Amino acid sequence: MWKQIAAITAMNLRSLPYRFAASCVVVIGVAGVVGVLISMMAMATGLSKTMGDTGDPARAIVLKRGSNIEGFSNIEIPWVGMIESAPGILRDKDGKSAVAAERIVGANLHRKTGGDAGITLRGSSAAALLVHPEWRLVSGRMFKPGLRELVVGIGAAQEFAGLELGKHVRIGDTDWTVVGTFSSNGDSHESEALSDAKTLMSAFNWGAYSSATVRLTSPEAFDAFKSALLSNSTLEIDVLHEQDYYNQQSKQLAGLLFLVSTVIGSIMAVGAVFTALNTMYSAVANRTTEIATLRAIGFGAWGVVASVLVEALVLSVLGALLGALIAWALFNGDRINTIGGAIDSQVSFRMLIHPGLVVLGIVWACVIGLIGGLFPAIRAARLPVAVALRPT
Repeated sequence: MWKQIAAITAMNLRSLPYRFAASCVVVIGVAGVVGVLISMMAMATGLSKTMGDTGDPARAIVLKRGSNIEGFSNIEIPWVGMIESAPGILRDKDGKSAVAAERIVGANLHRKTGGDAGITLRGSSAAALLVHPEWRLVSGRMFKPGLRELVVGIGAAQEFAGLELGKHVRIGDTDWTVVGTFSSNGDSHESEALSDAKTLMSAFNWGAYSSATVRLTSPEAFDAFKSALLSNSTLEIDVLHEQDYYNQQSKQLAGLLFLVSTVIGSIMAVGAVFTALNTMYSAVANRTTEIATLRAIGFGAWGVVASVLVEALVLSVLGALLGALIAWALFNGDRINTIGGAIDSQVSFRMLIHPGLVVLGIVWACVIGLIGGLFPAIRAARLPVAVALRPT
């Protein structure tokens, strides 16, 4: 039986060039399904990676109790000193605590591609680079306390107009000067602009910080740090792992993108299945005499079924590889933007196509191929030999 299956399958595959146009219909149909599916899931994967990379296991974020995001949290100014005195906090050689009390403010700026979108202004302190060692100046310098200066993430600089080095940008009722740009290993902070926290709070009439980000001596110090703060009854706060906080921020939107990808991919897959059915039925009809002859000289029905299914699978896998290649060439690494994060600010991230998505696309293609080839294969196996060989 296996020899028969191998022989008929090899014969079918060798004849594919003679059925090039019909075969291309299946390949292109599956390529469209897989290309769209992978491209949309690459958005969800890229967003999840960007937000996940933002967190550090050795960092904690302190929010007001009951607040889910920084933009809606208020950390009273006197609380900052109590946070700085908690155990487990990293200190520099001068004894300075790695605690950055930060104020989050949302602003609308004009995009280079047209229209307005939100940007997060993150007011921080001199301890910012101690807390966030991954923040690296790309050009210019760091903001100075007391001055209305901005250091812009490279993602925000690419997206918004007027954020070039030395330019003045109108935010609120005042002008701010761009004095530097920074990178942060591709995380979500690259979509933000940094400034001095006290200056930002004064400009927008805020009397409290949004949050406090803390760098600990090690990830293991988190429990002691959290216990010490929560045992202080004067503090109305929650303490979170920074990674947990940012993963939570991306979870809902990434889940929605995965859901939309699956729904759209499923709808397109139905169309691809019917395309495969039509093509394989046509192939079986055109080879009726050939199949009947094989049956007449002793080849079994299983060999015919297997050959038709293998042909459908081969065409589907070729389509999956073509779709994945096109998606990778067009979209992998492309920077796109979405609305999300604190106070509806724009988050810039790169689409990411990894081997797992390619494997997923191949699995979808195999399902399409199996469904599209199953019924034509059964029809070919059931074809009466005498009827098929009867002269017309």
